[in-house]
Parts: sequence; C-alpha cells; structure tokens
Amino acid sequence: MTTKNAIKVLIADDHAIVREGLKQILADTKDIVVAGHAENGNEAIKLCREGSCDVLLLDISMPDRSGIEVLKQVKKETPGIAILMLSMHREDQYAIRSLKAGASGYLNKQSAPAELVNAIRQVASGRKYISAALAQELANQINDNHETPLHETLSDREYQTLTMIASGKTVSDIAAELVLSVKTISMYRSRLLQKMKLRHNAELTHYAIKNHLVD
Repeated sequence: MTTKNAIKVLIADDHAIVREGLKQILADTKDIVVAGHAENGNEAIKLCREGSCDVLLLDISMPDRSGIEVLKQVKKETPGIAILMLSMHREDQYAIRSLKAGASGYLNKQSAPAELVNAIRQVASGRKYISAALAQELANQINDNHETPLHETLSDREYQTLTMIASGKTVSDIAAELVLSVKTISMYRSRLLQKMKLRHNAELTHYAIKNHLVD
C-alpha cells in the first residue's frame, strides 16, 4: 500500500514518551502512517480542522480540555474523522461515555500493540471497536434490571471531578490540573453531591470505591 492510500493517524497525548511509543508501534505497519501529533486538546482540534488525518488517537486526559470535550468538538466540526479514545482508566469508567459522545472506539493504553493496530483499521473502515472486556460489560448492563447508577446522571465535568476527588485530590489541585477556577470546580462538586444525594467528600470517595470508579 502506498503512503497516499495509507490510514493517516493523528496522535493526541500530552506525554512525549507515549507519543513516541505509539509512533514506534505504527511505524511497523505498512497501511498506517502517523500524520502528526498534538500535545493538548486545542492542538488536536486545530489539526483535525486542517484535514490531516483519518483517525484521531485521543487521550482522555488532556491538560487543557478533557478528552470528552475534544471528542465532541471534533465530531461537531469534522464528523468524518474516526476517533479512538486511549486511556489508562478501566473501560467501565469512561468507555461508555466516550462511545455515547461519538467515539468510534475505546482502548486501554495497556492493550497489546496488535490490538491497537487492529482497532485503528477497524474504526478507519467505519466500524466501531470495543474490546472483549467492554463487550462483556455492555452485555452485563443489558441484563441488569437495576436503575441507572447515580454517577451516570453526572455531566462529563462532574464525573471527572468525582473521580479526581475520590483519588485524593483537593479542589485546588483539580482546578490547577484542569486549568479552571477553584470556584468552578467547587460548583461541579456541589452539583454532583446534590445529584448523588451525598453530603461530603468522604461519602463521595466511599461511593466511588464501592462502584469501582477509581483504582
């Protein structure tokens, strides 16, 4: 296959080591080429606007904007680009949210290189990609007759705030990491506590651990 006909991939991840590792994996394939890389969400959106890729490999944890926000923006502006979300989070934490937001697939960063290549080929062909583990999780949810878990009623930012607080981070820590004001994060915290009928961080953390939302 010529470079012209190869699948053009854009890598969006804020860690240089991860970007280089992904480039090395894809360098061994003849039908996939790395067309560029982005270190943050805004760079990824800009490169997608320029039409430089067929598939966007997008880290769900970006320094300036959450991966879910970037995903929604790219799908709005350039719906023809297939987006494969990459994350260190377990699939049951963010995969379903990502797919509902328009992602073509979700892959854990600990997956084997062959699985990454297969996933890229699959989403580039217009199909969805989910791992066997996620397929089992979806099947379990279909078979469950329980009510929707409270954390699934949260917005993406509220859910992100929930998991970060449960991981031991303060409101100030979260504000600095997400480049948002302390007031804004406090608002997300108040909303999620109200929606989930929780009183304080201790109950929030207990809920997150009980429902396997944090490692």
